[in-house]
Amino acid sequence: MLYLDTSVLAPYYCPEPLSNKVEKIIMGADRPWISSLTEVELASAVSRKIREGNLSVEDGNRIFNQFQTHLKEALYRLITVEDRHYQTAKVWILQFAVPLRSLDAIHLAVAAEDNLTMLTADKQLFKSAKHFGIDTQTLL
Repeated sequence: MLYLDTSVLAPYYCPEPLSNKVEKIIMGADRPWISSLTEVELASAVSRKIREGNLSVEDGNRIFNQFQTHLKEALYRLITVEDRHYQTAKVWILQFAVPLRSLDAIHLAVAAEDNLTMLTADKQLFKSAKHFGIDTQTLL
């Protein structure tokens, strides 16, 4: 079962070089998994694109509304981030073995704790996943 991190989900909604590739993957997958963290990070990514002048406010609202519609239509399966995910993420960060950012550690913990294959377009996250033995694939 496929878990999408935000680096994969954002190009599905916002025009980026990976958009076509991501669309094929999402449309071909059987309801991929995302987490409640992904919802927040997607909102942040859209907001950043608006502030940087790469998207209009109208486009940003349209994108996030489309995402919300996809959630309601069950295009994705949603995992709520729980204490067990935070605890696993903390343990991995405190190993000081890889440059693991807090939100990336939570994504990894969700994939690991819920036995999902994580799909990412983030090189460092991919390396960290491999370090911790998490089943992962990359778009890069």
